Amino acid sequence: MFKKFRKNDNRQPQCDTLDLQHIPEHIAIIMDGNGRWAKQRKMPRIKGHFQGMETIKAITREVSTLGVKYLTLYAFSTENWSRPQEEINYIMGLPVNFLNTFLPELIEKNVKVETIGFVDELPTKTIQAIEEAKLKTADNTGLTLIFAINYGGRAEIMHGIQNAIKHFKHASESEIEQLTEKDFSRFLMTADFPDPDLLIRTSGEQRISNFLIWQLSYSEFIFNEKMWPEFDAEDLQACIKTYQSRQRRFGGL
Repeated sequence: MFKKFRKNDNRQPQCDTLDLQHIPEHIAIIMDGNGRWAKQRKMPRIKGHFQGMETIKAITREVSTLGVKYLTLYAFSTENWSRPQEEINYIMGLPVNFLNTFLPELIEKNVKVETIGFVDELPTKTIQAIEEAKLKTADNTGLTLIFAINYGGRAEIMHGIQNAIKHFKHASESEIEQLTEKDFSRFLMTADFPDPDLLIRTSGEQRISNFLIWQLSYSEFIFNEKMWPEFDAEDLQACIKTYQSRQRRFGGL
């Protein structure tokens, strides 16, 4: 259904007005609407998750071609454990399926796989698939594909506070008072990545759902009406075009 990466892929984006010199460095996506997409078609919810996985492949290919440096995908939140067990079991098997079928392409295109979230709490097979992908792509220098899995923004901040307390356990009061936002960012799961320039959420919902609460402070938000399984490369380019039409002030004039 979707085209694979091609060797020496020098194709230009279909959107002629896209400024290739002003591509966001880091795009974060809340991939919403898998279940509703399936329900609209009288299919089981898991079919929506499967199709959503295919969309991940297509969008990863596109952002890599456009020169985006980081892509963070909200794959599974700390709140998603409340879903039916059958659905959870299926979702936990998706990383295994995804990486088994897509890892060779990621390696070929120099894509590095990373994760944020409490990965150690996932099923063993899921952890093994993730760790294998991270190991085999560790030296890649192209797009960094970051899966937020078993992730929650509030939990991340609490985890960061705990790490900071441990770090400053024997610090003086003056040292603690000099702690800056930049210093605290070192204790978050995203310490090695820049904050997102652009957040995209599909399905028309307009909220961040406990995703990257700290990091999205000055990101541009775009809410797309399409369900995630039907979101495609042209939709992505349209979002980037909208991003490029905005002036980011970061609180200034």
